[in-house]
This record gives sequence, structure tokens and C-alpha cells, in this order.
Amino acid sequence: MKYRVKVEEQWYEVEIKDLTTQPVIAYVDGESFEVWPESSDNSSIQTVKQPASSATSSSPKPAKPTTTATIQSSLKAVLAPIPGVIISIAVQPHTQVIVGQELCVLEAMKMRNSIRATRNGEILQVKVTPGQHVGHHDVLMEFAD
Repeated sequence: MKYRVKVEEQWYEVEIKDLTTQPVIAYVDGESFEVWPESSDNSSIQTVKQPASSATSSSPKPAKPTTTATIQSSLKAVLAPIPGVIISIAVQPHTQVIVGQELCVLEAMKMRNSIRATRNGEILQVKVTPGQHVGHHDVLMEFAD
């Protein structure tokens, strides 16, 4: 569901996929935030926590201008969706992959998460190793152009 939210005189587009989860994950301008409702009816918000790699402010920031370079680099990079530890890597540089193919496994909070290709292409670089700790949005791999 998409909502328009006003914070300190500024409007934001907010997308929430599931209001029944704890915490609620809200996407604001492409960045995810954890929202902890005070009560089960989600009528009031107790805390907004940003990922560890983000600033500590609890209010969302305005969107950064999108440039062609930003779009191209985001299409090339495979980013860590959450902080955790790399358990295994299923591809090597110059491996051809297809959409949905497992690239690596990231363990976070004792759960293993398969990181899968979001596009077809060739892996140019693998920037992580098994056992390595990664932060939210760290670059795990890069696609060739």
C-alpha cells in the first residue's frame, strides 16, 4: 500500500507491504525504515529506526537527485539488503547469471537469506568472501555493463 505522509512540513511517498509484521517495513524514496507501532492497531508510532548504515535521525530525508550515473551504478551493484555475515558464494567473476539465480547466502539474525540476481548478465567482481561481515547496502558483487 502507498501512503502520502507529512513530516515537518514536507510530504513523502511511503510504501508499506505488510502492516501486520513487527516491525513494519516502510519504504521512503527507495530507502527502508523499521517502524515499531505502539499498539496492535498501528494507530500510533513509537519509534522509527533506520538501518545501521544510515544517519541516526528518525525522520526520513528528502530524496537525493537521481542521476544517470546513480541509476547505472545501482543496476550494476548487488547490495546487501540487511546487515549480516556472508555464508557462501555461488558465483565467481565472469560467471553468466540469470534472473533469480542464487549469487550468495547472507546470514542475519540466525536466518539464511539467498541473495539472487535481479537481472541477467555477467558478474564482473565478487567483493565479499565467506565469513565476511557486511552492512546494509554494502556492495556484494558487481555486474559487467
